[in-house]
Amino acid sequence: MCGRCRCTIRPDDVPRACHLRDTSVRQVDVDRYRPAYNVSPGSYLPVLRRESGGDEGYTAAVHCMKWGLIPSFTKKDEKPDHYKMFNARSESIGEKASFRRLIPKNRCLVAVEGFYEWKKGPKKQPYYIHFKDGRPLVFAALYDSWKNSEGEILYTFTIVTTDSSSDLKWLHDRMPVILGDEASTDLWLNGSSDTKFNTVLKPYEKADLIWYPVTMAMNKASFDGPECIKEIPLKSEQQSNPITKFFSKKGTDDDKESNKTIKESTKNDVQSDVKEEAEAQANLQLSSCGRTVTEIKSDVTTLTPESDSKVEVKRDYEKFLADSKPSTGELGKLPQTPLKKSKVKSGAEKQATLRSYFTKS
Repeated sequence: MCGRCRCTIRPDDVPRACHLRDTSVRQVDVDRYRPAYNVSPGSYLPVLRRESGGDEGYTAAVHCMKWGLIPSFTKKDEKPDHYKMFNARSESIGEKASFRRLIPKNRCLVAVEGFYEWKKGPKKQPYYIHFKDGRPLVFAALYDSWKNSEGEILYTFTIVTTDSSSDLKWLHDRMPVILGDEASTDLWLNGSSDTKFNTVLKPYEKADLIWYPVTMAMNKASFDGPECIKEIPLKSEQQSNPITKFFSKKGTDDDKESNKTIKESTKNDVQSDVKEEAEAQANLQLSSCGRTVTEIKSDVTTLTPESDSKVEVKRDYEKFLADSKPSTGELGKLPQTPLKKSKVKSGAEKQATLRSYFTKS
């Protein structure tokens, strides 16, 4: 696609820019041309076309035409829309009636210093595309004439486009057909109706086509002047959006705080597990002894995460059994109230039953 361009070329320089030499060229309506850095459809530009013959012997003409094709079959009372067909796809110009009938005799060349394209995004960024050495770009184009209701004849043209080059696909999927040498411009301008134009209607792939970002003021068609082609630096995402950096830093602090919380939670879980295991052991032994829960809890509170839980619990348990054994003088005395048996018999309960048996005997 090509919707904006820079054209400050003098009409006298157009033939040389199009590699046309030793040829008689006349000028038509060039007084309508206004050089500009930001040209849009509906503006007048100098176009090089073949001369259809004449007594003066001219073979070509620099004809000032409006950008944006108005087909000759358009109704006379219809208001022309130059934005409707300011580009013509090279793949379909042989199929659409608006373009197909123009190929045999209405081919022309448009010379400009460069054109603009916009990178899509939250904010469209314009880029200026031109030749590295500053020579003009020559576009393949088609022109037509239309007579309005007042009898005025208006000449208009459309720029032929093709797929974008491999180097410019990141910017846009279309680009104008650039005729980069004398052979291609001569073929498009002077070729016969039987000529196969597919050889020149293709992307421009040479490395001398360069680009750089320009001011976003270019988004307005009314903006004009040398500032249009002044290169600007692009700010990085972090620089252009400081709030992104703020949230990124906050996210880092949150991650650290989260890691700290996880460590503390893990430490508390270990302590809780040790206490729960000791209490479970104590509750199992409670059925066979007279120690109170308060005494057992006091033992549990002495445990720390740094000690080996299994070894300490076993050692306390053995000490607990030793303290719970009755003395020799008490063997003959039966307990006043027999211990209530629990559903699961522990080792301590079995030993108490054997003592009772031997006492009876």
